[in-house]
Amino acid sequence: MLPIVHTMPRELAIFGVLLPTILPLFLLSLVLQGALDWLLGRFGLYRHLWHPALVRLCLLVCIFGALIGALYA
Repeated sequence: MLPIVHTMPRELAIFGVLLPTILPLFLLSLVLQGALDWLLGRFGLYRHLWHPALVRLCLLVCIFGALIGALYA
């Protein structure tokens, strides 16, 4: 018996426009990272970090990777 291989769809049709499937996930990760960034700034957690911009970038990469992993696992 052959193993089941899940492949990522190459394009997503939105209103007749073909978009790469990673683009909506990236936009969603930007929105989620913005909300999380606002919460961290609101509670003052960035004062305890060495490099807040690096933490923001790492959060974006982690959220984006988690969305891709959850969708295409």
